[in-house]
Amino acid sequence: MILGYSTNAFVKYTLPDSLKRIADLGFRGVEIMCDRPHLYPPDYRNSDILDIRNATDRLGLKITNLNSFTLFAVGDTYLPSWIEPDPNQRNIRIQHTQACLRIAKELGCGNISIPPGGPLNGMSQSEAIVLFHQGLDQVIPLAESLNVKLLIEPEPDLLMENSAQFKAFIRDIRSAAVGLNFDIGHFFCAGEEPQAAFEDMFEWIGHVHIEDIALSRVHNHLIVGQGAINFKSIFEAMVRLRYHCDISLELYPYIDMPEEAGRQSLTCLLALMQDAGLVLR
Repeated sequence: MILGYSTNAFVKYTLPDSLKRIADLGFRGVEIMCDRPHLYPPDYRNSDILDIRNATDRLGLKITNLNSFTLFAVGDTYLPSWIEPDPNQRNIRIQHTQACLRIAKELGCGNISIPPGGPLNGMSQSEAIVLFHQGLDQVIPLAESLNVKLLIEPEPDLLMENSAQFKAFIRDIRSAAVGLNFDIGHFFCAGEEPQAAFEDMFEWIGHVHIEDIALSRVHNHLIVGQGAINFKSIFEAMVRLRYHCDISLELYPYIDMPEEAGRQSLTCLLALMQDAGLVLR
């Protein structure tokens, strides 16, 4: 298991500079944002992808995940989404996901995280679910052929935000290529205890996002140790269940101080993990 740091906290830096800064902090892994100003697929040639792989190898960084959630290059945090009324907009999301899958394969990364669809903007839950299934049906064959997992990331106020909604959805998916990116803070925001949700959905988890959240459960990512999440109980569950996939710290609100936020979180996380008996590589 590797602990990485997401480049989405480093949007004021180029991707090569972000990689070096993350390595210099002492992280052994990196999650790469597949959006501008980092790894937006249309901006990259095959030779550029090779340069990224060489850079991560040289810095001793494992790519823990490709984050294909946002689309600021052509939209915003959520849009274009899987459930847009306009099929052309849905197709942008589908093509973006396919491109991210191909890049993940080239980089030797076994998974990408994807948004769960939404916001609904007046669309019914049932209609949105149908559109999400239709979109996934167009990318699952590629994921299967590349052996790269599509990890859905539930988030507050989107189509799927809690464990019950995710489980209802995933049980209709007949592909081992689709799983869960378990964002600890998101489930806490949705009113769940992350440790219980982690145990409940363990069979689908292929990657974990970590950040702290205030006691109010308002969706705002905080430096680890500055919120109310009981991380020790989650880490103990990881040990008990023998979780072996990777974890990525996600602190995108700290674009003005990504290194200090990462440094503080890393110090806190390493102590908590050691106390829980969770071993990192």
